[in-house]
Amino acid sequence: MSNNHSNTFLMHGGRVQTCDFRTPPQEAIFVRDGKVAAVGTLADLEKVAKPNIDRIDVEGATILPGFIDTHPHSMHFAALTIAAVDLSDAQSHDDIIARIRARAASTPPGEWIFCTPVGEAHYYIRRSYRDLPEGTLPNRWQLDQATDKHPVFIQAYAPKQPNMVAFNSLALGQLGISEVLPRRVCDVWIDRDSEDRVTGILRGAVTNYYTRDPLWLQILSKLPPPPPALWPVAAQAGMAEMNSIGVTSIFEIHAMTPDQLAAYQALRRDGKLTCRVLAGLDVADQAFNVHFQPSDTQIRDLIDFMRASTTLTDDWLRIEGVLLCRTGPCNPGFLRMYEPIKAPFGGETYGLEFLPRRVEETVVRYCAETGVRLSALLATPPDFDDFFSTINKLGVQEAVALKRWIVQHAILVNENSARNMSKYGMCCTTSKGFHWGKGDLYCERIGEHALNDLVPLRRLLDHGIKVGGGTDWGPKSVLEQIQLAETCELAGSGRKNLHRTQPISRAEAIGMFTKDAAEVLGWDGIGSIKVDSHADFAIMDEDPFEVPVDNLPKIQVLRTIVGGQTVFAAGKTR
Repeated sequence: MSNNHSNTFLMHGGRVQTCDFRTPPQEAIFVRDGKVAAVGTLADLEKVAKPNIDRIDVEGATILPGFIDTHPHSMHFAALTIAAVDLSDAQSHDDIIARIRARAASTPPGEWIFCTPVGEAHYYIRRSYRDLPEGTLPNRWQLDQATDKHPVFIQAYAPKQPNMVAFNSLALGQLGISEVLPRRVCDVWIDRDSEDRVTGILRGAVTNYYTRDPLWLQILSKLPPPPPALWPVAAQAGMAEMNSIGVTSIFEIHAMTPDQLAAYQALRRDGKLTCRVLAGLDVADQAFNVHFQPSDTQIRDLIDFMRASTTLTDDWLRIEGVLLCRTGPCNPGFLRMYEPIKAPFGGETYGLEFLPRRVEETVVRYCAETGVRLSALLATPPDFDDFFSTINKLGVQEAVALKRWIVQHAILVNENSARNMSKYGMCCTTSKGFHWGKGDLYCERIGEHALNDLVPLRRLLDHGIKVGGGTDWGPKSVLEQIQLAETCELAGSGRKNLHRTQPISRAEAIGMFTKDAAEVLGWDGIGSIKVDSHADFAIMDEDPFEVPVDNLPKIQVLRTIVGGQTVFAAGKTR
Protein backbone atom coordinates (compact mmCIF):
# COMPACT_ATOMS: atom_id res chain seq x y z
CA MET A 1 0.00 0.00 0.00
CA SER A 2 1.25 3.45 -0.86
CA ASN A 3 1.54 5.81 2.10
CA ASN A 4 1.50 9.00 0.05
CA HIS A 5 -1.72 10.36 -1.41
CA SER A 6 -3.71 13.55 -1.75
CA ASN A 7 -6.87 13.98 0.28
CA THR A 8 -8.88 13.03 -2.83
CA PHE A 9 -8.67 9.34 -3.69
CA LEU A 10 -10.51 6.09 -4.30
CA MET A 11 -9.81 3.37 -1.72
CA HIS A 12 -10.64 -0.23 -2.59
CA GLY A 13 -9.42 -3.82 -2.48
CA GLY A 14 -10.82 -4.82 0.91
CA ARG A 15 -13.89 -4.71 3.11
CA VAL A 16 -15.44 -1.42 4.25
CA GLN A 17 -17.25 -1.59 7.59
CA THR A 18 -19.24 1.64 7.79
CA CYS A 19 -20.25 1.18 11.46
CA ASP A 20 -23.61 2.78 10.92
CA PHE A 21 -24.96 -0.68 11.88
CA ARG A 22 -27.45 -0.65 9.02
CA THR A 23 -25.30 -0.91 5.89
CA PRO A 24 -23.64 -4.22 5.04
CA PRO A 25 -19.89 -4.25 4.28
CA GLN A 26 -19.00 -2.30 1.13
CA GLU A 27 -16.21 -2.55 -1.45
CA ALA A 28 -14.85 0.97 -1.86
CA ILE A 29 -14.79 4.57 -0.62
CA PHE A 30 -14.39 7.71 -2.71
CA VAL A 31 -12.85 10.60 -0.76
CA ARG A 32 -12.95 14.16 -2.05
CA ASP A 33 -11.10 16.98 -0.26
CA GLY A 34 -10.87 15.03 2.99
CA LYS A 35 -14.52 13.99 3.18
CA VAL A 36 -16.35 10.87 2.10
CA ALA A 37 -18.06 11.53 -1.24
CA ALA A 38 -19.40 8.03 -1.85
CA VAL A 39 -19.41 4.50 -0.43
CA GLY A 40 -20.42 1.44 -2.40
CA THR A 41 -19.28 -1.02 -5.01
CA LEU A 42 -16.02 -0.43 -6.81
CA ALA A 43 -17.81 -0.43 -10.14
CA ASP A 44 -20.18 2.33 -9.05
CA LEU A 45 -17.43 4.46 -7.55
CA GLU A 46 -15.24 4.12 -10.62
CA LYS A 47 -18.02 5.89 -12.50
CA VAL A 48 -17.73 9.01 -10.32
CA ALA A 49 -13.94 9.07 -9.82
CA LYS A 50 -11.90 10.72 -12.55
CA PRO A 51 -9.15 8.63 -14.21
CA ASN A 52 -6.38 10.75 -12.69
CA ILE A 53 -7.64 10.30 -9.11
CA ASP A 54 -5.30 8.34 -6.83
CA ARG A 55 -6.28 4.73 -6.31
CA ILE A 56 -5.35 3.09 -3.01
CA ASP A 57 -5.51 -0.69 -2.95
CA VAL A 58 -5.71 -1.87 0.67
CA GLU A 59 -4.84 -5.38 -0.45
CA GLY A 60 -7.49 -7.28 1.46
CA ALA A 61 -7.46 -5.15 4.61
CA THR A 62 -10.56 -3.96 6.44
CA ILE A 63 -11.45 -0.26 6.54
CA LEU A 64 -13.32 1.09 9.55
CA PRO A 65 -14.13 4.61 10.69
CA GLY A 66 -11.36 5.91 12.90
CA PHE A 67 -11.92 4.95 16.52
CA ILE A 68 -13.07 7.53 19.07
CA ASP A 69 -11.56 7.35 22.56
CA THR A 70 -13.81 9.15 25.00
CA HIS A 71 -11.42 8.95 27.96
CA PRO A 72 -7.79 8.50 26.86
CA HIS A 73 -5.76 10.93 29.03
CA SER A 74 -3.46 10.89 26.01
CA MET A 75 -1.71 14.16 26.87
CA HIS A 76 -1.38 13.31 30.56
CA PHE A 77 0.10 9.86 30.08
CA ALA A 78 2.48 11.12 27.39
CA ALA A 79 3.60 13.88 29.76
CA LEU A 80 4.47 11.28 32.40
CA THR A 81 6.69 9.35 30.01
CA ILE A 82 7.94 11.67 27.28
CA ALA A 83 11.00 13.00 29.09
CA ALA A 84 11.51 9.95 31.30
CA VAL A 85 13.89 7.04 30.90
CA ASP A 86 11.70 4.21 29.62
CA LEU A 87 12.02 1.24 31.97
CA SER A 88 8.69 -0.36 31.06
CA ASP A 89 10.42 -3.29 29.37
CA ALA A 90 13.62 -3.30 31.45
CA GLN A 91 15.02 -6.82 31.89
CA SER A 92 17.29 -6.52 34.94
CA HIS A 93 19.02 -4.13 37.32
CA ASP A 94 22.01 -3.99 34.96
CA ASP A 95 19.68 -3.01 32.14
CA ILE A 96 18.10 -0.29 34.28
CA ILE A 97 21.48 1.11 35.30
CA ALA A 98 22.68 1.15 31.70
CA ARG A 99 19.61 3.06 30.51
CA ILE A 100 19.92 5.67 33.26
CA ARG A 101 23.66 6.01 32.63
CA ALA A 102 22.98 6.68 28.96
CA ARG A 103 20.49 9.43 29.85
CA ALA A 104 22.89 10.95 32.37
CA ALA A 105 25.54 11.32 29.66
CA SER A 106 23.31 13.84 27.84
CA THR A 107 21.75 15.53 30.89
CA PRO A 108 23.30 18.60 32.58
CA PRO A 109 24.59 17.79 36.09
CA GLY A 110 22.09 18.55 38.82
CA GLU A 111 19.02 17.99 36.68
CA TRP A 112 16.58 15.33 37.80
CA ILE A 113 16.36 12.10 35.84
CA PHE A 114 12.87 10.63 36.01
CA CYS A 115 12.22 7.02 35.01
CA THR A 116 9.01 5.26 34.13
CA PRO A 117 7.91 2.37 36.30
CA VAL A 118 9.01 -1.12 35.34
CA GLY A 119 6.20 -3.09 33.73
CA GLU A 120 2.81 -2.40 32.20
CA ALA A 121 1.30 0.74 33.64
CA HIS A 122 -1.00 1.42 35.20
CA TYR A 123 -2.18 -1.83 36.76
CA TYR A 124 1.15 -3.75 36.71
CA ILE A 125 -0.67 -7.08 36.56
CA ARG A 126 0.80 -8.60 33.42
CA ARG A 127 4.28 -7.25 34.22
CA SER A 128 5.90 -5.22 37.00
CA TYR A 129 9.17 -4.86 38.89
CA ARG A 130 8.29 -8.19 40.54
CA ASP A 131 9.08 -9.86 37.21
CA LEU A 132 12.68 -8.65 37.18
CA PRO A 133 15.15 -11.45 38.03
CA GLU A 134 15.93 -9.58 41.24
CA GLY A 135 12.23 -9.28 42.13
CA THR A 136 12.58 -5.67 43.24
CA LEU A 137 13.87 -2.28 42.10
CA PRO A 138 17.58 -1.36 42.32
CA ASN A 139 18.61 0.39 45.54
CA ARG A 140 20.34 3.75 45.97
CA TRP A 141 23.86 2.35 45.67
CA GLN A 142 23.06 0.55 42.45
CA LEU A 143 21.45 3.69 41.03
CA ASP A 144 24.53 5.67 42.10
CA GLN A 145 26.52 3.51 39.66
CA ALA A 146 24.44 5.04 36.86
CA THR A 147 25.08 8.60 38.05
CA ASP A 148 26.07 10.43 41.20
CA LYS A 149 25.65 13.84 39.53
CA HIS A 150 21.89 13.67 38.96
CA PRO A 151 19.05 12.92 41.36
CA VAL A 152 17.29 9.81 40.02
CA PHE A 153 13.69 8.77 40.62
CA ILE A 154 12.05 5.53 39.42
CA GLN A 155 8.36 6.42 39.60
CA ALA A 156 5.15 4.57 40.40
CA TYR A 157 1.97 5.60 38.62
CA ALA A 158 -1.51 5.13 40.05
CA PRO A 159 -3.74 3.13 40.54
CA LYS A 160 -1.69 0.38 42.20
CA GLN A 161 -1.28 0.66 45.96
CA PRO A 162 0.84 -0.39 47.72
CA ASN A 163 3.51 0.42 45.17
CA MET A 164 7.28 0.88 45.09
CA VAL A 165 9.64 3.67 44.02
CA ALA A 166 13.43 4.06 44.14
CA PHE A 167 15.81 7.00 44.54
CA ASN A 168 19.56 7.35 44.29
CA SER A 169 21.63 8.98 47.05
CA LEU A 170 21.57 12.49 45.59
CA ALA A 171 17.78 12.38 45.30
CA LEU A 172 17.41 11.17 48.90
CA GLY A 173 19.55 14.06 50.11
CA GLN A 174 17.54 16.66 48.23
CA LEU A 175 14.25 15.23 49.47
CA GLY A 176 15.32 14.95 53.11
CA ILE A 177 14.94 11.18 53.34
CA SER A 178 17.45 9.79 55.82
CA GLU A 179 17.88 7.55 58.85
CA VAL A 180 16.35 10.33 60.96
CA LEU A 181 12.94 9.25 59.71
CA PRO A 182 11.28 6.16 61.18
CA ARG A 183 10.80 3.08 59.07
CA ARG A 184 7.14 3.99 58.54
CA VAL A 185 5.80 7.51 58.19
CA CYS A 186 2.04 7.66 57.55
CA ASP A 187 1.53 4.98 54.87
CA VAL A 188 5.03 5.12 53.42
CA TRP A 189 7.58 2.47 54.40
CA ILE A 190 11.24 3.53 54.11
CA ASP A 191 13.35 0.44 53.50
CA ARG A 192 16.51 -0.15 55.57
CA ASP A 193 19.33 -2.62 55.04
CA SER A 194 20.92 -4.89 57.65
CA GLU A 195 23.02 -1.96 58.88
CA ASP A 196 19.88 0.19 59.29
CA ARG A 197 20.79 2.40 56.34
CA VAL A 198 18.08 3.87 54.10
CA THR A 199 18.19 1.88 50.85
CA GLY A 200 16.42 4.40 48.61
CA ILE A 201 13.41 2.12 48.13
CA LEU A 202 10.07 3.40 49.43
CA ARG A 203 6.83 1.41 49.48
CA GLY A 204 3.17 2.08 50.13
CA ALA A 205 1.20 5.15 49.09
CA VAL A 206 3.95 6.31 46.73
CA THR A 207 2.04 6.80 43.48
CA ASN A 208 2.60 10.11 41.75
CA TYR A 209 -1.13 10.82 41.46
CA TYR A 210 -4.19 9.79 43.44
CA THR A 211 -2.42 9.85 46.78
CA ARG A 212 -3.16 11.86 49.89
CA ASP A 213 -0.43 10.50 52.09
CA PRO A 214 1.05 13.47 54.02
CA LEU A 215 4.68 12.36 53.77
CA TRP A 216 4.45 11.45 50.11
CA LEU A 217 2.71 14.72 49.24
CA GLN A 218 5.59 16.58 50.91
CA ILE A 219 8.10 14.58 48.87
CA LEU A 220 6.21 15.23 45.63
CA SER A 221 6.11 18.96 46.39
CA LYS A 222 9.93 19.05 46.31
CA LEU A 223 10.16 17.64 42.81
CA PRO A 224 10.47 20.03 39.87
CA PRO A 225 7.07 20.79 38.31
CA PRO A 226 6.42 20.06 34.64
CA PRO A 227 7.46 23.03 32.47
CA PRO A 228 4.63 24.74 30.49
CA ALA A 229 6.45 23.90 27.25
CA LEU A 230 5.82 20.23 27.99
CA TRP A 231 2.11 20.28 27.19
CA PRO A 232 2.16 20.86 23.41
CA VAL A 233 4.89 18.24 23.05
CA ALA A 234 2.95 15.79 25.22
CA ALA A 235 -0.24 16.45 23.29
CA GLN A 236 1.48 15.59 20.01
CA ALA A 237 3.08 12.48 21.47
CA GLY A 238 -0.22 11.38 22.98
CA MET A 239 -2.06 11.85 19.71
CA ALA A 240 0.63 9.87 17.88
CA GLU A 241 0.07 6.97 20.28
CA MET A 242 -3.66 7.23 19.69
CA ASN A 243 -3.10 7.18 15.92
CA SER A 244 -1.00 4.03 16.27
CA ILE A 245 -4.02 2.14 17.68
CA GLY A 246 -6.44 3.46 15.06
CA VAL A 247 -7.87 6.35 17.09
CA THR A 248 -8.68 9.53 15.17
CA SER A 249 -10.82 11.46 17.71
CA ILE A 250 -10.42 11.97 21.47
CA PHE A 251 -12.30 13.55 24.38
CA GLU A 252 -10.04 15.22 26.94
CA ILE A 253 -11.71 16.78 30.00
CA HIS A 254 -10.83 14.85 33.17
CA ALA A 255 -7.88 16.51 34.98
CA MET A 256 -7.58 19.05 32.16
CA THR A 257 -6.18 22.47 33.11
CA PRO A 258 -6.20 25.82 31.24
CA ASP A 259 -2.51 25.37 30.27
CA GLN A 260 -3.30 21.99 28.75
CA LEU A 261 -6.33 23.31 26.88
CA ALA A 262 -4.15 26.15 25.56
CA ALA A 263 -1.68 23.56 24.25
CA TYR A 264 -4.37 21.98 22.08
CA GLN A 265 -5.42 25.43 20.90
CA ALA A 266 -1.84 26.26 19.91
CA LEU A 267 -1.47 23.00 18.00
CA ARG A 268 -4.73 23.71 16.19
CA ARG A 269 -3.47 27.16 15.12
CA ASP A 270 -0.26 25.56 13.86
CA GLY A 271 -2.07 22.79 11.99
CA LYS A 272 -0.41 20.08 14.08
CA LEU A 273 -3.37 18.11 15.39
CA THR A 274 -3.43 14.48 14.25
CA CYS A 275 -6.62 13.68 16.15
CA ARG A 276 -9.89 15.52 16.27
CA VAL A 277 -10.15 16.77 19.85
CA LEU A 278 -13.12 17.63 22.04
CA ALA A 279 -11.67 19.32 25.14
CA GLY A 280 -12.99 20.81 28.35
CA LEU A 281 -11.74 21.75 31.81
CA ASP A 282 -11.82 20.06 35.21
CA VAL A 283 -13.38 22.24 37.92
CA ALA A 284 -10.75 21.06 40.41
CA ASP A 285 -8.16 18.48 39.36
CA GLN A 286 -7.92 16.22 42.39
CA ALA A 287 -5.66 13.63 40.81
CA PHE A 288 -2.58 15.84 40.65
CA ASN A 289 -3.55 18.98 42.61
CA VAL A 290 -5.11 17.64 45.80
CA HIS A 291 -4.76 20.88 47.79
CA PHE A 292 -7.01 22.97 45.54
CA GLN A 293 -10.50 23.59 46.92
CA PRO A 294 -12.31 26.04 44.63
CA SER A 295 -14.44 28.88 45.96
CA ASP A 296 -17.85 29.64 44.48
CA THR A 297 -16.33 32.61 42.67
CA GLN A 298 -13.58 30.49 41.15
CA ILE A 299 -16.15 27.93 40.01
CA ARG A 300 -18.31 30.55 38.34
CA ASP A 301 -15.30 32.18 36.71
CA LEU A 302 -14.18 28.86 35.22
CA ILE A 303 -17.66 28.02 33.93
CA ASP A 304 -17.96 31.53 32.45
CA PHE A 305 -14.60 31.01 30.76
CA MET A 306 -15.80 27.77 29.23
CA ARG A 307 -19.06 29.32 28.11
CA ALA A 308 -17.11 32.04 26.31
CA SER A 309 -14.62 29.51 24.89
CA THR A 310 -17.17 26.98 23.62
CA THR A 311 -16.88 26.22 19.92
CA LEU A 312 -18.65 23.29 18.29
CA THR A 313 -18.09 24.08 14.62
CA ASP A 314 -14.35 23.54 14.18
CA ASP A 315 -13.52 20.32 12.33
CA TRP A 316 -10.42 19.65 14.46
CA LEU A 317 -10.72 21.21 17.92
CA ARG A 318 -14.01 21.61 19.70
CA ILE A 319 -14.22 23.08 23.20
CA GLU A 320 -17.12 22.32 25.47
CA GLY A 321 -17.91 21.63 29.07
CA VAL A 322 -16.51 21.20 32.54
CA LEU A 323 -15.98 18.12 34.68
CA LEU A 324 -16.66 17.61 38.36
CA CYS A 325 -14.96 14.81 40.30
CA ARG A 326 -15.79 14.35 43.97
CA THR A 327 -14.37 10.87 44.52
CA GLY A 328 -11.48 8.67 43.52
CA PRO A 329 -10.40 5.10 42.83
CA CYS A 330 -10.59 2.06 45.05
CA ASN A 331 -6.87 1.27 45.27
CA PRO A 332 -5.89 4.15 47.60
CA GLY A 333 -9.13 3.75 49.56
CA PHE A 334 -10.90 6.79 48.08
CA LEU A 335 -13.99 5.00 46.74
CA ARG A 336 -17.13 6.24 48.53
CA MET A 337 -19.36 3.47 49.85
CA TYR A 338 -22.32 3.16 52.20
CA GLU A 339 -20.78 0.14 53.93
CA PRO A 340 -17.16 0.02 55.12
CA ILE A 341 -14.68 -1.67 52.80
CA LYS A 342 -11.13 -2.83 53.38
CA ALA A 343 -8.55 -0.04 53.25
CA PRO A 344 -5.26 -0.54 51.38
CA PHE A 345 -3.05 -0.56 54.49
CA GLY A 346 -5.30 -2.22 57.04
CA GLY A 347 -8.55 -1.31 58.70
CA GLU A 348 -11.71 -0.15 56.98
CA THR A 349 -12.85 2.95 55.14
CA TYR A 350 -16.04 4.52 53.81
CA GLY A 351 -14.01 6.33 51.16
CA LEU A 352 -13.28 9.99 50.70
CA GLU A 353 -14.98 13.08 49.30
CA PHE A 354 -12.46 15.19 47.38
CA LEU A 355 -14.79 18.19 47.30
CA PRO A 356 -17.64 19.21 49.62
CA ARG A 357 -21.25 18.88 48.57
CA ARG A 358 -21.56 22.66 48.20
CA VAL A 359 -19.12 22.52 45.28
CA GLU A 360 -21.34 20.02 43.50
CA GLU A 361 -24.38 22.21 44.06
CA THR A 362 -22.60 25.32 42.77
CA VAL A 363 -21.34 23.54 39.67
CA VAL A 364 -24.69 21.93 38.87
CA ARG A 365 -26.63 25.15 39.42
CA TYR A 366 -24.31 27.34 37.36
CA CYS A 367 -23.91 24.86 34.49
CA ALA A 368 -27.70 24.67 34.28
CA GLU A 369 -28.02 28.47 34.29
CA THR A 370 -25.33 29.04 31.65
CA GLY A 371 -25.99 26.05 29.41
CA VAL A 372 -22.46 24.67 29.86
CA ARG A 373 -22.39 20.89 29.48
CA LEU A 374 -21.34 19.06 32.64
CA SER A 375 -19.44 15.79 32.91
CA ALA A 376 -19.91 14.27 36.36
CA LEU A 377 -17.37 11.67 37.38
CA LEU A 378 -19.56 9.25 39.34
CA ALA A 379 -18.18 5.97 40.61
CA THR A 380 -20.44 4.47 43.28
CA PRO A 381 -24.04 4.51 44.60
CA PRO A 382 -23.30 7.37 47.05
CA ASP A 383 -21.92 9.45 44.18
CA PHE A 384 -24.95 8.79 42.00
CA ASP A 385 -27.43 9.33 44.83
CA ASP A 386 -25.85 12.65 45.83
CA PHE A 387 -25.75 13.87 42.24
CA PHE A 388 -29.35 13.04 41.41
CA SER A 389 -30.46 14.47 44.75
CA THR A 390 -28.72 17.72 43.82
CA ILE A 391 -30.42 17.78 40.42
CA ASN A 392 -33.82 17.33 42.07
CA LYS A 393 -33.12 19.84 44.83
CA LEU A 394 -32.16 22.52 42.30
CA GLY A 395 -34.90 21.61 39.83
CA VAL A 396 -32.56 21.51 36.81
CA GLN A 397 -33.78 18.30 35.20
CA GLU A 398 -34.59 19.99 31.88
CA ALA A 399 -31.11 21.53 31.60
CA VAL A 400 -29.50 18.13 32.22
CA ALA A 401 -31.54 16.46 29.47
CA LEU A 402 -31.20 19.39 27.03
CA LYS A 403 -27.40 19.33 27.08
CA ARG A 404 -27.19 15.54 27.60
CA TRP A 405 -24.85 15.75 30.56
CA ILE A 406 -22.30 12.96 30.81
CA VAL A 407 -21.55 10.43 33.54
CA GLN A 408 -17.87 9.53 33.41
CA HIS A 409 -16.23 6.35 34.76
CA ALA A 410 -19.50 4.75 35.99
CA ILE A 411 -17.64 2.16 38.06
CA LEU A 412 -20.29 0.62 40.33
CA VAL A 413 -23.68 1.26 38.73
CA ASN A 414 -26.68 -0.38 40.36
CA GLU A 415 -30.15 -0.64 38.83
CA ASN A 416 -31.37 2.56 40.47
CA SER A 417 -28.38 4.58 39.24
CA ALA A 418 -28.81 3.32 35.68
CA ARG A 419 -32.53 4.08 35.80
CA ASN A 420 -31.83 7.67 36.88
CA MET A 421 -29.19 8.18 34.20
CA SER A 422 -31.76 7.16 31.62
CA LYS A 423 -34.53 9.20 33.25
CA TYR A 424 -32.52 12.41 33.03
CA GLY A 425 -31.30 11.78 29.48
CA MET A 426 -27.64 11.42 30.44
CA CYS A 427 -25.02 9.56 28.43
CA CYS A 428 -21.87 7.88 29.64
CA THR A 429 -18.19 7.31 29.03
CA THR A 430 -16.42 4.39 30.68
CA SER A 431 -13.73 1.79 30.22
CA LYS A 432 -14.02 -1.97 30.53
CA GLY A 433 -10.38 -1.75 31.59
CA PHE A 434 -11.61 -0.69 35.04
CA HIS A 435 -13.40 -4.04 35.29
CA TRP A 436 -10.41 -5.95 33.88
CA GLY A 437 -7.72 -4.28 35.99
CA LYS A 438 -9.54 -3.95 39.30
CA GLY A 439 -12.18 -6.68 39.35
CA ASP A 440 -10.22 -8.93 41.68
CA LEU A 441 -9.43 -5.95 43.90
CA TYR A 442 -13.14 -5.12 44.20
CA CYS A 443 -13.85 -8.70 45.24
CA GLU A 444 -11.12 -8.50 47.88
CA ARG A 445 -12.04 -5.07 49.24
CA ILE A 446 -15.84 -5.07 48.84
CA GLY A 447 -16.95 -8.63 48.15
CA GLU A 448 -18.04 -10.81 45.26
CA HIS A 449 -21.35 -8.97 45.00
CA ALA A 450 -19.51 -5.94 43.58
CA LEU A 451 -19.03 -7.79 40.29
CA ASN A 452 -22.73 -7.49 39.42
CA ASP A 453 -22.47 -3.69 39.29
CA LEU A 454 -18.87 -3.28 38.10
CA VAL A 455 -18.95 -1.37 34.77
CA PRO A 456 -22.19 -3.16 33.84
CA LEU A 457 -22.34 -2.39 30.12
CA ARG A 458 -25.31 -4.67 29.48
CA ARG A 459 -27.32 -2.88 32.16
CA LEU A 460 -26.40 0.56 30.80
CA LEU A 461 -27.30 -0.31 27.22
CA ASP A 462 -30.54 -2.02 28.25
CA HIS A 463 -31.59 1.24 29.90
CA GLY A 464 -31.07 3.02 26.58
CA ILE A 465 -28.00 4.92 27.77
CA LYS A 466 -25.58 5.90 25.02
CA VAL A 467 -22.09 4.75 26.06
CA GLY A 468 -18.74 5.88 24.67
CA GLY A 469 -15.68 3.71 25.27
CA GLY A 470 -12.32 4.84 26.62
CA THR A 471 -8.91 3.27 27.17
CA ASP A 472 -7.91 5.34 30.23
CA TRP A 473 -5.54 3.24 32.41
CA GLY A 474 -5.48 0.47 29.85
CA PRO A 475 -5.15 -1.86 28.22
CA LYS A 476 -4.08 0.80 25.73
CA SER A 477 -5.69 -0.95 22.80
CA VAL A 478 -9.19 -0.24 21.56
CA LEU A 479 -9.36 -3.77 20.18
CA GLU A 480 -8.53 -5.28 23.55
CA GLN A 481 -11.12 -3.03 25.21
CA ILE A 482 -13.67 -4.34 22.70
CA GLN A 483 -12.62 -7.88 23.57
CA LEU A 484 -13.09 -7.19 27.30
CA ALA A 485 -16.58 -5.79 26.74
CA GLU A 486 -17.48 -9.16 25.28
CA THR A 487 -15.54 -11.50 27.60
CA CYS A 488 -15.67 -9.50 30.88
CA GLU A 489 -12.36 -11.02 31.96
CA LEU A 490 -10.57 -10.10 35.20
CA ALA A 491 -6.86 -9.58 34.68
CA GLY A 492 -5.53 -10.99 37.91
CA SER A 493 -7.48 -14.25 38.18
CA GLY A 494 -8.36 -14.64 34.50
CA ARG A 495 -11.93 -15.59 35.36
CA LYS A 496 -14.87 -14.12 33.46
CA ASN A 497 -17.65 -12.12 35.06
CA LEU A 498 -20.63 -13.22 32.97
CA HIS A 499 -23.39 -11.90 35.18
CA ARG A 500 -26.44 -10.83 33.17
CA THR A 501 -25.54 -7.15 33.72
CA GLN A 502 -22.21 -7.56 31.97
CA PRO A 503 -21.42 -8.90 28.46
CA ILE A 504 -22.42 -7.03 25.33
CA SER A 505 -22.17 -8.08 21.69
CA ARG A 506 -19.22 -7.46 19.39
CA ALA A 507 -21.20 -4.93 17.37
CA GLU A 508 -22.26 -3.07 20.54
CA ALA A 509 -18.67 -2.98 21.76
CA ILE A 510 -17.37 -1.63 18.45
CA GLY A 511 -20.19 0.91 18.49
CA MET A 512 -18.86 2.24 21.81
CA PHE A 513 -15.72 3.37 19.97
CA THR A 514 -17.40 4.51 16.76
CA LYS A 515 -20.99 5.63 16.15
CA ASP A 516 -22.15 5.68 19.79
CA ALA A 517 -19.03 7.53 20.93
CA ALA A 518 -19.69 10.19 18.28
CA GLU A 519 -23.22 10.60 19.61
CA VAL A 520 -21.91 10.99 23.16
CA LEU A 521 -19.54 13.71 21.94
CA GLY A 522 -22.28 15.29 19.85
CA TRP A 523 -19.97 15.37 16.83
CA ASP A 524 -21.60 14.61 13.51
CA GLY A 525 -19.24 13.48 10.77
CA ILE A 526 -17.10 11.09 12.82
CA GLY A 527 -17.64 7.54 14.06
CA SER A 528 -19.15 6.10 10.88
CA ILE A 529 -18.41 6.10 7.17
CA LYS A 530 -21.12 7.89 5.24
CA VAL A 531 -21.45 10.63 2.66
CA ASP A 532 -20.05 13.94 4.01
CA SER A 533 -18.39 12.30 7.02
CA HIS A 534 -14.73 13.12 7.63
CA ALA A 535 -12.31 10.78 5.88
CA ASP A 536 -11.03 9.28 9.13
CA PHE A 537 -10.18 5.60 8.81
CA ALA A 538 -8.50 2.79 10.70
CA ILE A 539 -7.21 0.20 8.23
CA MET A 540 -6.62 -3.24 9.76
CA ASP A 541 -5.25 -6.53 8.55
CA GLU A 542 -8.36 -8.38 9.76
CA ASP A 543 -12.00 -7.54 10.32
CA PRO A 544 -12.78 -7.01 14.04
CA PHE A 545 -16.43 -7.86 13.39
CA GLU A 546 -15.48 -11.33 12.18
CA VAL A 547 -12.43 -12.72 14.03
CA PRO A 548 -12.77 -14.96 17.11
CA VAL A 549 -12.81 -12.95 20.31
CA ASP A 550 -9.40 -14.24 21.43
CA ASN A 551 -7.86 -12.90 18.21
CA LEU A 552 -9.10 -9.33 18.60
CA PRO A 553 -5.95 -7.99 20.31
CA LYS A 554 -3.82 -9.61 17.60
CA ILE A 555 -5.30 -7.50 14.80
CA GLN A 556 -2.74 -5.05 13.42
CA VAL A 557 -3.51 -1.43 12.59
CA LEU A 558 -1.87 -0.98 9.19
CA ARG A 559 -2.70 2.64 8.69
CA THR A 560 -4.62 5.47 10.31
CA ILE A 561 -6.01 8.23 8.13
CA VAL A 562 -7.40 11.54 9.41
CA GLY A 563 -9.01 13.98 7.02
CA GLY A 564 -7.74 11.93 4.11
CA GLN A 565 -4.11 12.15 5.25
CA THR A 566 -2.07 9.29 6.68
CA VAL A 567 -1.00 9.99 10.26
CA PHE A 568 0.20 6.47 11.05
CA ALA A 569 1.50 3.79 8.72
CA ALA A 570 3.06 0.42 9.48
CA GLY A 571 4.64 1.37 12.77
CA LYS A 572 5.60 4.97 12.14
CA THR A 573 3.93 8.35 12.52
CA ARG A 574 3.98 11.10 9.98
